Order: sequence, then structure tokens, then C-alpha cells
Amino acid sequence: MTILITGATGKLGRLVVEALLERGLPAEQIVAGGRNQAKLAELARLGIQVRSMDYSDPASLREAFAGVEKALLVSGNEPGLRVAQHLDVIEAAKDAGVQLLAYTSIPNADTTTMVLAADHQETERALRNSGLPHALLRNGWYLENYTAQLGGFLQHGSVFGSAGEGRLNGATRADLAQAAAAVLLADDQAGMVYELGGEESFSLEDLAREVSAATGQAVTYQDLPEEDFSHLLVGAGVPGDFARILADSDRGIARGELLVEGNALATLLGRPATTLGEAVRASAGALATQRA
Repeated sequence: MTILITGATGKLGRLVVEALLERGLPAEQIVAGGRNQAKLAELARLGIQVRSMDYSDPASLREAFAGVEKALLVSGNEPGLRVAQHLDVIEAAKDAGVQLLAYTSIPNADTTTMVLAADHQETERALRNSGLPHALLRNGWYLENYTAQLGGFLQHGSVFGSAGEGRLNGATRADLAQAAAAVLLADDQAGMVYELGGEESFSLEDLAREVSAATGQAVTYQDLPEEDFSHLLVGAGVPGDFARILADSDRGIARGELLVEGNALATLLGRPATTLGEAVRASAGALATQRA
């Protein structure tokens, strides 16, 4: 079996490659596709097949999918462009006769009204219309979206957002990567839809409490109107369009649109998913070491 991971030089894609290796798939049966040549070279040293590919270059996609039996389409990171890019990936996979294409989507993609979900909804529709055997990995909000901001939380003494009392099921990239590997290695996955999130939901107020407990520094949650939060993000250097998407996503959290039901992630992992508290404590420990 040959499995292609697109975006393998990105954070999630690289973790999926590592998860496949950990689960016993021989390196020569893994194809890593990506744009970063230095990172591709690192993967090649592990014995993995590497292929240069760009979502905006259909010819490179056709070459990347040659001889591939299963593949993971890691969603692109360019809102506004990625639907067309994903369509090209789907076409290349179909032309190659891929037996399964798994796609990293967003929770509750069939019902959510979040702006961020629009590209995922279009891609899911394209997959259904393509006739290509596929599985949907509706990945929960990365816990790293919050733990990467730990230094800022401590600097300001606050977690800022527009999520109100809304709750979500976050998950680490590593856990989501392991789940993707499990799906790619399993049989009979065509048509499967996985809503993937941790067993424990949390609010942004819970996040602030976990940060306080892990660091010993008082941190509170400050809920802002969506427009005010967007302006705050722009002031922190976030591009305007993306700031508006993030603020809208917080309103999605307030509506419960990133809250998933069931324990699909833990089932695929064969163990409990990493909790918010565990992720925050690990990040706090790393930050303390860095500052020492």
C-alpha cells in the first residue's frame, strides 16, 4: 500500500507522516508531498518517498498522485483560493484511481454558519459529487491555537475573545494526526464522517483558569464584542481579513458550532485524547524552560 500525505511539510502533515511510521507502515510506502524542499529532504532521509507538489500546480499534483492507493488531503491555508486548489487535488486523485481520499474538514460542516467553514463545505460537496471514495475528518479546533499564545496571555493577564460562554472540543495536532493515520491504515473507510474533538469540552473562561493554574499567574477571560475583538487582533498584527474570520469563529464557538458529540477521536486513538489542561501544562513547562 502506498499512502500520500499532501502538505507533508506543514505542521499537521508532518505529524501524520510520523504517525504512520509509528503505526508500522514501512517508510517506502509513504509518499510525502509538499513545497518546502528542505523539509522534504529531511523526510527523504527517513526513507520516505518525497514529491514536490503545489496545490496551485495541477501538473505537480498529477505527478504526486502517481501510483498512490490512499491519500490525505490536508486542507490548504489560503482562504479564497483553497476551493479551487482542493478541486485540482480531487481531480488528480480521481485520475490516479485512488482508493480513498481522506480530507481534513471542520466540525459540524453540514450545519455550521462560520465563515471559515465555507471552503470546507464546498470541498465536501465536491468530494461527494466526484464519486471518489472518501472519508471526512472534521478536525476540532487545534489546542495549539491557544497554547501558542500562552506568552501573550501571561503578558496581558487576559485571554481575549468573543465566544461568551460557548464551549468547544479542542484537540492537539498530534492527536488529530494519529487519528488520520488510523483512518488511512484501516479498511472500509469510504463514506465515513468523523467529528473529531476531545472528550472534555471547555469555554475560554476555562482556558483562562487552566493557564492560571499551570503558571501560577492570574489570567482572566475578557469577552469582547466581535468587532472589538477583530480590531484587537488587527492591532496585534493579524491581517484584517483573517482577524475578521477569527472573530467570526469565536461567535461560532458561542453558538456551539465547534462543539462535537461522541468519542470518535478517542476511539481512533485507542486512548483518551489530550485534555486542555495537559496541553496548557506542557506549553507552560516549555515556556518556563525557554525563559530559564
